Amino acid sequence: MKRISMALLFSACVAGSWAQQGSEPIDLKEITSGKFRQITNVGEMRSLPDGEYYTAMNPKRTMIVKYSYRTGNPVDTLFNVATARECTIDKFDNYEISSTGHRILILCDVEPIYRRSTQAMVYDYDVRRNYLKPLSDTPGKQMIPTFSPDGRMCAYVKDNNIWIRKFDYDTEIQITKDGKQNAILNGITDWVYEEEFSVTNLMAWSPDSKILAFVRSDESEVPEYSMQIYGDGLYPGYYNFKYPKAGEKNSTVSVMAYNVESKDTKKLDIPMDADGYIPRITFTTKPEQLAVMTLNRQQNRFNMFYTNPKSGVSKLILKDENKCYVDSEWLTSIHFMESGFTYVSEQDGYSHIYLYSPTGVMQRQITKGNWDVTALLGYDELTKTTYYESAEESPLRRAVYKIDAKGVKTKLSTKEGTNHADFSANFAYYVNRFSNVNTPMQITVNETKKNRVLRVLQDNTALTKKLAAKSYSPKEFMTVTTKSGYELNAWMVKPVNFDKNKKYPVLMVQYSGPNSQQVLDQYGMDWEQYLASKGIIVVSVDGRGTGARGEAFRKCTYMKMGILESQDQVEAAQALGELPYIDKNRMAIWGWSFGGYNTLMALTVGKGTFKVGIAVAPPTDWKYYDTVYTERYMRTPQENFEGYAETSPLRRVKDMQGKLLLIHGTADDNVHFMQSLEYAEALVQAGKQFDMHVYKDRNHGISGGNTRYHLYTKMSNYLFDNL
Repeated sequence: MKRISMALLFSACVAGSWAQQGSEPIDLKEITSGKFRQITNVGEMRSLPDGEYYTAMNPKRTMIVKYSYRTGNPVDTLFNVATARECTIDKFDNYEISSTGHRILILCDVEPIYRRSTQAMVYDYDVRRNYLKPLSDTPGKQMIPTFSPDGRMCAYVKDNNIWIRKFDYDTEIQITKDGKQNAILNGITDWVYEEEFSVTNLMAWSPDSKILAFVRSDESEVPEYSMQIYGDGLYPGYYNFKYPKAGEKNSTVSVMAYNVESKDTKKLDIPMDADGYIPRITFTTKPEQLAVMTLNRQQNRFNMFYTNPKSGVSKLILKDENKCYVDSEWLTSIHFMESGFTYVSEQDGYSHIYLYSPTGVMQRQITKGNWDVTALLGYDELTKTTYYESAEESPLRRAVYKIDAKGVKTKLSTKEGTNHADFSANFAYYVNRFSNVNTPMQITVNETKKNRVLRVLQDNTALTKKLAAKSYSPKEFMTVTTKSGYELNAWMVKPVNFDKNKKYPVLMVQYSGPNSQQVLDQYGMDWEQYLASKGIIVVSVDGRGTGARGEAFRKCTYMKMGILESQDQVEAAQALGELPYIDKNRMAIWGWSFGGYNTLMALTVGKGTFKVGIAVAPPTDWKYYDTVYTERYMRTPQENFEGYAETSPLRRVKDMQGKLLLIHGTADDNVHFMQSLEYAEALVQAGKQFDMHVYKDRNHGISGGNTRYHLYTKMSNYLFDNL
């Protein structure tokens, strides 16, 4: 069987070998400084409830302006620091508008905590009185400010406790008093929930604004990780936080309900395992139905209960079980209407949208086919129309569709590549973000009914002009057929002056993690172009376990995460080595995070396939990584001892072959620096030489100041010196 298929996937690549006709070479500092980064937003456009208007901050962050979707013209100014009474701020970072529009929360001095969580100084702006004052009467910043549906109250968290501001009475009430750092969290989430469930707010108001439900997390027994922070002083300090590693104790969670009228707080009876998860709570359209979504620790059983916040009684409404795991990202696809709710499930082997009755009876499967829905964009209950994004055309593309109650489907996106859409509240308009491999992002406002572009918000013309002056080769899409018989999607970047009679070294860039994709028809101008300008062919291959190719392909790595992924990179490299213009003796592999882990695995199982490997911030044994992520794909070390042993680069270190550059930031709260230290020590004891570079007080992203340029210069020179 021929192992390389150069059949083009997209007409946009036209033979895939032409070079950009500019004369200027690609410079690494231009890449790391973001010179070729596309503009991907035009300021946040927030639909107002009527769907005909949206709001956005002005560029100076001094005003909130109301615009018309249809015309794009400003129609009103909702807030202005220059004219608001008693205003003591000169700009702001974020805002939230109440359902009535009578109050606006103004967030200033927003301070990041982890990847998604923040705290801020929050101000209450009374629109009708044009008056601004601090939300809280007590000093300090607040987290997750959340309006009640009637707009007359706001709940927020301060020092792990929940408070409520009642605007009508201008009073502030403390709801919980047991909050404590690294112990009890009310309403907010712990580190692992935030990182792996992408949730920071676990509070929910009832539709009648009479009940505030919240999740209480007790992380007292979760093991604590101590991370050294070196700083600029004579002695380093420490940052301590709760981090549950695979097989260790998680936070115990419970659901509480606070009654605004009686001021009582009740613990609700949720039928779940003691070590289970509650990634989401929200009310349905009825105040007596709090939807509590639970996962067992193995994450292969999802239950959704309707819990009455007054009686505490729970009723099972939806159950989804999977032989591997239930993808928790789809819990946000559950939208409640009077007529029922939506849910995305993999029950037929692909991710598809299903419609359920209010009592949990499946009414119909909305989308069908051997392709994956990649996002549920909305459901219009009035017209019974579903809006979604999918990989229907190709796993490498994304298109936007709508489908009516009779199953009649209409494609809304008109350009081939990667499309993402955000709809107005009434679905009359949508903002589409499109790019492909040769086209930087184009952002347009579109009218849904006539499916026409109303105006262009951003076309990245300035970037296109910069690119036109540069000399580079675009990505060529192809498939690679491995020795094991799998056809894998890939792209290749060749040097501008490519000579088919020469033999070139190769760098394989990959991430390879579950449901990820590196090979997509979307714009990107990164490190690969610089390396190609220096004579290195760069290739990216999406192996087994990656996304948009159905559940079987996505979950075949279950319980042995890293084995098939590294095998596919090795076999893809070996297949590429058969091409006449590739030097199979000068091949390298690189990756960050999971990609760094897979780099170590590929050097271990490759038996010399790769001459060089560069691993940035890599996990080196899954027992060191967090519970939610690791156990989703591997279960616990106690359940899957052999799987953990087999997938551990740390335990396979004697088989590592090739030159290795190991890189890590010392303040990485995600993949801890100790993982690289453990691997380095194992290499030393195995008599394996290697190179290592450490970035002081840098987190998982390793950035800030000159850091990125230094990092990529270091990696580039390592390849130049060793390939």
